[in-house]
Amino acid sequence: MALKTFKPYTKSTRGTVVVNKSALWKGSPYKPLTRGQNFTGGRNNYGRITSRHIGGGSKHKFRIIDFFRKKKNISATVDRIEYDPNRTAYIALITYEDKEKSYIICPQGLKQGDKIESGKDAEIKIGNSLELKDIPPGTSIHNVELIPGNGGKLARSAGSSITLSGYDGDYAILKLSSGETRKVNSACVATIGVVSNPDQKNIKIGKAGRNRWKGKRPQTRGVAMNPVDHPHGGGEGKTSGGRSPVSPWGQSAKGLKTRRPKRSDKLIITRRKKRR
Repeated sequence: MALKTFKPYTKSTRGTVVVNKSALWKGSPYKPLTRGQNFTGGRNNYGRITSRHIGGGSKHKFRIIDFFRKKKNISATVDRIEYDPNRTAYIALITYEDKEKSYIICPQGLKQGDKIESGKDAEIKIGNSLELKDIPPGTSIHNVELIPGNGGKLARSAGSSITLSGYDGDYAILKLSSGETRKVNSACVATIGVVSNPDQKNIKIGKAGRNRWKGKRPQTRGVAMNPVDHPHGGGEGKTSGGRSPVSPWGQSAKGLKTRRPKRSDKLIITRRKKRR
């Protein structure tokens, strides 16, 4: 979908760039597949802030997404494509031949009226879901499981995809968009195609108020604080902190590795690209 700009009638519209959603469903979501959400404001059960800069935001329903695609070898028709306020990707409402409905992550190029299927005999086309061992190398996939039957975990955000590079015994070799190459059990299920809404990365907020609609509160720079409040605080005049950048609790912000060792580390062939 194309990007949408505005005439600069106000200071905020001058810089605002959003995705044109005119082709999406304009009504309410399918009610049986929604549920309410509780907004914590970043506070735990004691009322203490554990996640900073969270609060406010528009109220909306949570859409229940089928990340498993467990209905095998039964065709489904795409009823409509919708906006989901809980994620960057669009979602598609599908109806199976037995009249059951579900929401799925919508891949790029999927249209209303298309037929999709999940299972071993499914065709290699956009929206179909198969085990990795049944997908030819070089295919772009998304919504990939890490553990068989555990639901899709990888490549679910807007515009993301994974390239299936090949096979090594019981494992498939995946090239992630981060640059990481890793092995995943070839019995895991993945969906063919690239996730929809690739223009998400080109959005320009335009004004602080739009972030408040999303539930994001303002963030104060550490160098604007006093030394008692932040390691960067204090100093005469405007200073850049006088030390290497750190978090409010003193943890380095320049590439310190914080990932704990995991059993799946042995399945990572090459690590993701380093930040410059």
